[in-house]
This record gives sequence, structure tokens and C-alpha cells, in this order.
Amino acid sequence: MRSLHIGATGMLAQQTNVDVISNNIANMNTTAYSKRRAEFTDLLYQNVIRPGAISTSSQTVVPSGIQLGLGVRTAAVYRITEGGGLTNTGNTLDLALRGRGYFQVELPEGKGIAYTRDGAFQRNGEGVIVTHDGYTVQPEITIPDDAIEIYVNSSGEVWVKQDGETEEINVGQLELAAFPNEAGLEAMGNNLLLETEASGAPILDNPDTEGFGSVLQGYLETSNVNPVAEITELVSAQRAYEMNSKIISTSDQMLNTINQLK
Repeated sequence: MRSLHIGATGMLAQQTNVDVISNNIANMNTTAYSKRRAEFTDLLYQNVIRPGAISTSSQTVVPSGIQLGLGVRTAAVYRITEGGGLTNTGNTLDLALRGRGYFQVELPEGKGIAYTRDGAFQRNGEGVIVTHDGYTVQPEITIPDDAIEIYVNSSGEVWVKQDGETEEINVGQLELAAFPNEAGLEAMGNNLLLETEASGAPILDNPDTEGFGSVLQGYLETSNVNPVAEITELVSAQRAYEMNSKIISTSDQMLNTINQLK
């Protein structure tokens, strides 16, 4: 019976859906997390009678035919790149992006560049601006040891005021990356993303220029997960899972009835 296999594919699909929703809920307080959404597609069809086939010698065309579906499969898990809200932290090197773009981060051991919207930056022992994992933010910017004030403007320019000096000096310029297809970036954990062929090559420019967002100092971007919407989707996925399990149960009862025929 096809229905046994169809019900099983439905249960597997909804299990994936629940996994995706669970990950969204688990990361609802993760800085700059982008929610995921599972996308599904139907499987191949068995054509008992193909639509448009010739049914008689008088060239009568079948208007609809008989096509029997074989279930569902997960087509993709899509990342929603819509920005989250902003929370005021008051920390000097907490930077949020308002609009399009990603900070660039140098991975250790020459593994290349990763991208993130998590702007919870710090200074390492050499004064270099790094992520919470110690990865250097690119372009590399070093804060002098005698800096008593740090100011980052909306264009990503980093200015410092040194002890005993009256004027601020510019110590670096942040640069953002944008991609033709942001959903094509590969997540590697730790709030980092990698370039892929699907994302396209990065387009680099300064913040607050055409096509790029601006920098807001003292703020962090929050997750774009809506808890109420996720709980609603979770309930819907649970009900869909139960209905698919009911398909298998009903098919089993039908097979049991056939086995009892004498």
C-alpha cells in the first residue's frame, strides 16, 4: 500500500520541521541569530493515466488523468535574513548593524574569512579588536593602550581619545561584506557564516554607503525569532505529525482486515 510509505515520508518531513523550529526557539536569545524555515516539496507521481493522453480511437483527450502522489520530502531549510531588534548594552565595542551587511572575521590557521552580524567585540592583549572567540575582525584595528575613550561612528570609523591628548585620532575603518544571495551562506556555528557558490562572492564597502547598513555603537542585534509564531508553528507541526501517523495506523488496520479474509 502506497499510504504506508506516504505516511512515513510525512512523519519524517514533520520531524525535520520540528527540529528546525526547536533550533529557532533554542536560539531566540542568541545575538543576531537568523531564524530558519523548512521548505517541503511533493515527491514524484505515478501516472496510471497520463493527463492529455488519447483515450479512444476517436482521439478523445483525457482531461485530468490519474496521478498518484508518493509523499513529501524536505527541499530546503531557508534562513530568514530579516534583521532583528536592537538592545542597548552600553559596552563600547558592542556594535550593531542597521541594514544590510556582515562584519568580516579572520579564522585561525589560515582558514580564510568568515562573516557575522554578531558585533559583541572585545580587545585582546595586544589591543586588537576581536570576537568573543578571539578571531580578529577585518580589517585589523588596534586600539592604543593609553586610549581612554573609543568612538565608532555610523560609517564604521574607529576614533580614540588618548590620555593627555585633546583631539581624537582615527585608528581604523570597519568594512562590511554583502552577498547576492545571503541565504546561500553556510552556517558553521559560533554565529559565523561562510561564503559558498550559492551565496556568490562578497561585495565589500564601508558602512553607511549605498546598499550597506550603518553601525550603531553600544548596541547588539537580537535574534529575529518570534516566540509566539514559533510555538504556533510547533503546534501545527505536531498535529501534522499525528495525522501522518494516523495514516500509517489506518493502513495497518486495512491490511489486517485483508489478512483476516477467508
